[in-house]
Amino acid sequence: MAASEHHIRRNRRFTRRVLMLGAGQLGLFGVLGWRLRQLQVLEAPKYTLLAEENRINIQLLAPSRGLIFDRFGKPVATNADAMRVFIVPDLSKDIDESLRQLGRVIDVPDAVRARVLRLARRQSPYVPIIVADDLSWQQFAQVNVLAPTLSGVQTDILSVRQYHDGEDMAHIVGYVGAANRAEVNEDPVTRLPGFRVGKSGVELGFERKLRGKAGIVKLEVDARGHAIRKLDTLQSQQGRELVLTIDREIQNRAMQRLKDLRRAAVVALDARTGEVLVMASTPSFDPNAIIDGLKPDQWASMASLSDDPLTNKAIRGQYPPGSTFKMVTALAGLEAGVITPKTKFFCPGGFSYSNAYFGCWKKRGHRSVQLRKGLKESCDVFFYNVALRIGISKLSAMGRKLGLGQTYEFGMPQQKPGVMPTPGWKRATLGKPWYGGETIIAGIGQGFVLTTPLQLAVMTARIATGREIVPRIVRASPDEPVEAPKMLDIDPEYLELVREGMWAVVNEGGGTAGRARIPVAGVEMAGKTGTSQVNTASSGRKSSELKWEQRDHGLFVGYAPADNPRYAVAAIIEHGGSGSRAAAPVVRDVMTALIERDPLSRPAYVARDGARKTARQKRRRGEG
Repeated sequence: MAASEHHIRRNRRFTRRVLMLGAGQLGLFGVLGWRLRQLQVLEAPKYTLLAEENRINIQLLAPSRGLIFDRFGKPVATNADAMRVFIVPDLSKDIDESLRQLGRVIDVPDAVRARVLRLARRQSPYVPIIVADDLSWQQFAQVNVLAPTLSGVQTDILSVRQYHDGEDMAHIVGYVGAANRAEVNEDPVTRLPGFRVGKSGVELGFERKLRGKAGIVKLEVDARGHAIRKLDTLQSQQGRELVLTIDREIQNRAMQRLKDLRRAAVVALDARTGEVLVMASTPSFDPNAIIDGLKPDQWASMASLSDDPLTNKAIRGQYPPGSTFKMVTALAGLEAGVITPKTKFFCPGGFSYSNAYFGCWKKRGHRSVQLRKGLKESCDVFFYNVALRIGISKLSAMGRKLGLGQTYEFGMPQQKPGVMPTPGWKRATLGKPWYGGETIIAGIGQGFVLTTPLQLAVMTARIATGREIVPRIVRASPDEPVEAPKMLDIDPEYLELVREGMWAVVNEGGGTAGRARIPVAGVEMAGKTGTSQVNTASSGRKSSELKWEQRDHGLFVGYAPADNPRYAVAAIIEHGGSGSRAAAPVVRDVMTALIERDPLSRPAYVARDGARKTARQKRRRGEG
């Protein structure tokens, strides 16, 4: 009996253990099954993606840069094919041996070999390293024939920027160069060997449109990351074409006109729309030389030249405008009500104020002077009086209303704003109060007043048309709406009074710019001379007696035809002497070229992108 009960209890313990063990095993398999379901079903997309990333390598394809044309379709910046050979470290069994074998076909100097090996150690093994980028067709063909036997060696054809009329267009179009650290971090395509980005001019201002969109190549790789085969290719998209507002032919003429001058600039605008037709600055440089690659010492030498050929003086040169600023003073005086067309001031040859004497350029004086005569003969004393009565704040406000003291957002970076001074500006900049004598000389465009040639051209166009003209360097596409410039917030009667004075400057006896008359029958130009003193040594002395850097700057602004303005031009001749002798003839010659060629009357070129868009839109509207 006792033995039987003991046997029963032992069987029960054994059964419980079996059940517990079975339950444990069942639970374990249940957990394993749940985890397998999680991995294979619920999280399958996640691990599929990870597996694909391990299996697929993606490489970027550099896009070709967009082309640039002048307003009539003449090429300004295009792309030329450069045949190159490079090595991909990941695909090469022995880089040094591959380079040795390649050296049998092309020249691979020791310095190049060292550079390639150094880069192979430092950078990702997937990034190609350029060995040579100036192969001839024969070399290119030979390398391609032998490529299967050259471990890791590949060839391709790269688009290299090419500039036409390089020096004449350099300051407008700019140039491209290797991306800096900030640009590399912004867009991975800039890390590709040989890829270039805009560094100045339109190339920089329209970088995003010109750059295009990178393509990609998907490669299947093995466990060690070695490429096995190409899976897919998405071709890159070339950057947009740009059509400049510039007329390359007249730009060439303007640069030719400035070639014998040491430092000068001239800007011509469509007076009605602000389109820039000419932007010439001398001395200039050849952007193709920069593309080909300057050595550090060559670049340093160019950048340190005293005449600064790398600087676009049309937008970065800041100069006292001299008497070209007198239209600003006149309009400010009329608007403030301190003068009328009949207001008279007496000019004995100078003006006394608070123990200081401010001379007029005409030492024997202009006698009794009204507004029209004041502009025509450029009487300093008349404008001293006007400036003192209105004050510097209103004077500077009128300058800004006419486009001075500011930069313009039109795709030309690195502009200088000039200076339209105020008491607050002086205190913030120099920590000193404003004095009345500074207002007096500001009235004739001296002292702290600074402008750029582009600003003076804009000012001239605004006075000529009465509209808020803003410069434009790239033509609008056919489907891009272009609004007419707004009317200026200046009484049209006041503008007309100033225009009459500017007409008299050029076309009446006694005006300061008779030599600026255009030799075209029936066409007259209105304008204003300016001579800005930059060194006290020039006071009372002839330019021929002075060193070049001591001479005054010569300026002139003008628009034509005077009775129906279409073109506005401004010029600065650094240390050229009087504006009537140095700058007025330059503006006359550029304006004559504009009037005779009349680019605004000719149909302009339409970029291919714009033409395709317009055609698609017409088809959608059913216009054929």
